[in-house]
Amino acid sequence: MNEEKRPLLVIEDDAGLRTQMKWALADYDVSVAEDRAQGLALFESRRPAVVVLDLGLPPDPNGASEGLAALESILSRQPLTKVIIASGNEERANALHAITAGAYDIYPKPIDPQVLHLIIRRAFHLFDLEEENLRLAEERSTPLDGLIAASPKMMQICRMVERVASANVSVLLTGESGTGKEVFARAIHAGGPRAKNPFVAINCAAIPDNLLESELFGHEKGAFTGAVKQTIGKVEQAHTGTLFLDEIGDMPLALQAKLLRFLQGRVIERIGGRKEIEVDVRVISATNSDLETKMREGGFREDLFYRLNEIGIHIPPLRERDGDVVVVAKYFLSRFAKELGQPLKRFSTEALAAISSYPWPGNVRELENRVKRSILMADGRTITEFDLGLPGGDKVSMPTLREIRERAEAEAVIRALALTDDNISEAAQLLGVSRPTLYDLMKTANIKRK
Repeated sequence: MNEEKRPLLVIEDDAGLRTQMKWALADYDVSVAEDRAQGLALFESRRPAVVVLDLGLPPDPNGASEGLAALESILSRQPLTKVIIASGNEERANALHAITAGAYDIYPKPIDPQVLHLIIRRAFHLFDLEEENLRLAEERSTPLDGLIAASPKMMQICRMVERVASANVSVLLTGESGTGKEVFARAIHAGGPRAKNPFVAINCAAIPDNLLESELFGHEKGAFTGAVKQTIGKVEQAHTGTLFLDEIGDMPLALQAKLLRFLQGRVIERIGGRKEIEVDVRVISATNSDLETKMREGGFREDLFYRLNEIGIHIPPLRERDGDVVVVAKYFLSRFAKELGQPLKRFSTEALAAISSYPWPGNVRELENRVKRSILMADGRTITEFDLGLPGGDKVSMPTLREIRERAEAEAVIRALALTDDNISEAAQLLGVSRPTLYDLMKTANIKRK
C-alpha cells in the first residue's frame, strides 16, 4: 500500500452516505461498516489511524449508545486513533459527550467533501506527530533501566551514571525525597561488573538506632536478649554485589564510626562474634539531607563523608527537569492502566497544563501516586486536573526557539565575561565571535560590564 492510500474506516448506518463518503474520500483506502460489530471487526484487521464515526448506529439509530460504545472500544484498543464524529444538529449534545470521551473532532452533516478532507488530513498529521513523539520519548526516556527522563539535565546525569557504573568506586546520590535515588542506585549496579550479584538495600532512617547495627552487621546467637539464632547482616548479604545505604544522613554517629571502620578494612564482626569476616561490596549511599551542614554541626563524620563520596551525583527535583513531568506522567498512565486492568485513558489539555505548572514537592513519587489514583477516579476516558487532585493550570506553553536562543546566548556571554574578568577581547575569543558582535549581544541582552 502506498503512502497516498492510507487506511481509513467509515462507520455509518446510512447506505447512501457510505457510498458518497467512499467516493469522496478516494484518496484513502476506505473501509466502510454499517454497525458497531462490523466496524470493530474492520478496525481490528485494518488498524486505521483515523475513523469517521456516526453515533446513531443500529440497533439504536436515534440515540448514541452504539456509537459511544464503538468509540470506547476503538480508543481502548488504540488510544492514539483519531475518531471524527459525523453529527447532525440534533446529535450535537451527544457529539460533545463523545469529545469528552476522547473523540478527535466533530464533523457536521450534511457532508462537505473539502471540509471533511481537511479534517481527515489534519487528523492523520496529528496521529503521525504523536506516534513520532511517543517513539522519540521512548528512545530518549530509557537510557537506564527503570528511569524515565527526556530533559537535557537528566540525560547528562544518565551519561555520568553509565560512566561510573563500571568503576569500583563509592557513589553518593543526593536529592530531595522522591526523586528516584534508589532507581539510580540500581542502574549503577546493573551497569557494572557486579550486575549478576546481590543488590541489597537498607533504609537507615526506617530502622530504630538500637537495631540498625544488627541489621547492617548481623549478630551471633545469644549476643543479646532475643538473639535466638545467628543472623547474617545486610553488609554480608551483599558480598560480591552492591550495598545501598539509603538515607545515610540519618545514621547515628556511633554507627558511623563502625561503618567507617568497615569501609577502611573491608572486614566486619557480627555483634557478639569474635571472628573477622572479609566482605567485598560496592557501596552506594543516598540522602536527602545536606551532609555538609550536618558535618559543620557535628551530626555527620567528615572522614565517612569522603569515603562515601568518591563520586557524587545530585538528582534534581522534578520541577527542575524541563519537559520530564509530562513524559513521566504519560508513562505512569500507560503502566498503571495495564497493572490495574483499566482501559487506556488520556490526559485532557487542562490536566496536562496542571501537571506542567504544579511544583511537585513530592517529586516522582507524588506524580506516580496521583496518576495511579486518577485512573481509578476518572469517570470517562479522559483524565482531568480534578481527577489528579491538582489546581487548574494555565494553557500548556513553552518558550519559543528565539527566546531559548536569546537566553542561551545571554548566559554564554555572562559566563565568558566572568571567566575573563570582563575582558571584551578575551571573552569574544572564547565565544568565537568578533568584538562588535559581542557588543551587539551584550546590548540585546542588556548586559553591562562591572
